[in-house]
Amino acid sequence: MNNPRKRKKKKRKPSLAFRTNILLFTVFLLFTALILRLGILQIVHGDTYKKEVEKTEDITVNKPVPRGLIYDRNYHLIVDNEGINAITYTRSKTVKTTEMIEVAEKLSKFISINDEDMKAVKERDMKDFWILLHPEEAKKKITKAEYQKESDGELESKDLYKLQLDRITEKELASFSKQDLKTLAIFRKFNSGTYLTPEIVKNKGVTDKEMALVSENLDELPGVDTYVDWNRKYPFDSTLKSILGRTSSANTGLPKEKVEYYTSRGYSLNERIGLSNLELYYEDILHGQKGKFKTTLDKAGNIIGTESLTEGQRGKDLALTIDINFQKKVETIIENELKANKGSGNTKFLDRAFVVAMDPNTGEILALAGKRYSYDEEQRKYVMNDFAQGTYTTAYAMGSSVKGATILTGYQEGVISPGTVQYDAPIKLKDTNAKKSYTNMGPINDLTALKRSSNVYMFKTAIAIGGTQYTRPEQTMNVTDESFDIMRNRYAEFGLGKQTGIDLPGEQIGYKGSIRHAGLLMDFSIGQYDTYTPLQLAQYVSTIANGGYRMEPHIVKKMHEPVMKKGEIGPVFKEIAPKSLNKLSMKDEWIKRVQEGFRQVTQDTGGTAASFFANRPYKPAGKTGTAQAFYDGPNWVPGTVQPDTWNLTFVSYAPYDNPEIAISVVVPWAYQSSDNQMNKKIAQKVYDAYFNFKGGQ
Repeated sequence: MNNPRKRKKKKRKPSLAFRTNILLFTVFLLFTALILRLGILQIVHGDTYKKEVEKTEDITVNKPVPRGLIYDRNYHLIVDNEGINAITYTRSKTVKTTEMIEVAEKLSKFISINDEDMKAVKERDMKDFWILLHPEEAKKKITKAEYQKESDGELESKDLYKLQLDRITEKELASFSKQDLKTLAIFRKFNSGTYLTPEIVKNKGVTDKEMALVSENLDELPGVDTYVDWNRKYPFDSTLKSILGRTSSANTGLPKEKVEYYTSRGYSLNERIGLSNLELYYEDILHGQKGKFKTTLDKAGNIIGTESLTEGQRGKDLALTIDINFQKKVETIIENELKANKGSGNTKFLDRAFVVAMDPNTGEILALAGKRYSYDEEQRKYVMNDFAQGTYTTAYAMGSSVKGATILTGYQEGVISPGTVQYDAPIKLKDTNAKKSYTNMGPINDLTALKRSSNVYMFKTAIAIGGTQYTRPEQTMNVTDESFDIMRNRYAEFGLGKQTGIDLPGEQIGYKGSIRHAGLLMDFSIGQYDTYTPLQLAQYVSTIANGGYRMEPHIVKKMHEPVMKKGEIGPVFKEIAPKSLNKLSMKDEWIKRVQEGFRQVTQDTGGTAASFFANRPYKPAGKTGTAQAFYDGPNWVPGTVQPDTWNLTFVSYAPYDNPEIAISVVVPWAYQSSDNQMNKKIAQKVYDAYFNFKGGQ
């Protein structure tokens, strides 16, 4: 018989072999598919995946350039750029805080840190830094219960961080070594920058040795670089500096309140901008066209290279209307007069004086000067400070200098005409003190009223504009409300009480009184109610000098394309043309009549300024002014009685028959109880300086 077990065994053998073959065949197919897949990847998609592995990102970053230069009218350089060594740090997108600290620590061994930057490190900075350096100890300052509250949503991460900050002890902060604090000061700079934008780490007092050490070790200092930065330089020191304005530093960058405005225009956070006056007003011109460079990042976001795309172009240059030598002379004249008069003749409140000189035919500012001379408590002595911007940002009662506008308004309104005679004697209204001139002049005409500075002639002209006349003492007098508007509108044609249009920011227009009655209308007519700026006064007298055209004052004459070679001037980009803002709505013969009155003030016997100018070869015309005012300066305590003071002014132009310069002199709070001639002395010396040197030309 056949053995069944043997038959079964024989049947198993072919079944096993079959299965093995199937397995081998399957493996073969899988390997074939894998080989085919690898072939497709390498042959068909190889380049694509290779590029993906080698993928980098190119980002274009702007590079700030130096600002434009500023020259005077004769191309004396008055604002320059001074090259200085600088060390920067550029933060990549993926750099870790610990890596930044490590780089800061290494850099601290190669450079010193300025006291200013060390003092900028605050207690909060130290606490943040302590947490970064001691993460485990910081964690232990939070209890398990507090961590649980965070998990339960009762506390946020920022709440836990605040608890950590609050629980750092003074002893722990005191554990910082000087080297630690130095590292912190550098890290603080690193951390203040934006991604991929170079941040200034140090640009004050960087020595050549520091530059060399840093440059030699750049491989160990990722993100750190060296380059030549710049700062504004003033060859004429403080002369005109307040008008030239300030710029922000690389440390301060954009002002917080203007970040959105400037970043929307492509500025970086650490970029320097004009903060005041010329630097601010002409920011778009001075700022320049920034350079661009390409920063290449690897897939991880690390910087692997930079390449310059465009060098950029520094800002365009400005040439001013001012002659810097004449400006210096005017400033010295003001300083000397303030020093000579302070403390004599009851000049307790005297602390400032202003001079504006302009070309009456073009509006070009020839000098814009103001000085403050006051006691400094810290230095325990009187100090002289520049206050040129006070010529257009502060306003005062100007007194009789404005009487030319009153006479012309009287002509225009038909209440007087050339040659009209009025009787100069005190005017006494009911329940008021008598209003009068400095002396009773009797019957006088319009020219004599200007020459001798009659108040009463102006009073009677003003109340006639108000629709009434003075006929007897103790008279009750009412004037129309419209009369104030009439006079203010006429005055505005000269630029009084109105912005002059000067190319500087922050111009003020002065105070306009709101109370209206006959007494105040009379005060208005002699410059003792509304207030005006020294610049408005210069525009006013220029309008009379040139025959009735209110010229827009400007301090920039030309704009030039920048050139790289030192000492060379580029081609003119734009020239500021003279601009007439309006023509007086008054007859030419009326204007000439007032011009004659102004000539008599300075040239004829009896003129209020003849003793100073009658024999001067440049033969000026002008009008003096003395305003009784109330002191409201820096030493006045609001709420207390304002002491009586006198403001001194003088408006003028020369020569009277062919004007080439017009000036206003304003000395607020000049004295309290005794006369003073500062206004005339200053004007005389300014004219002497101008005509002797012709502005330094």
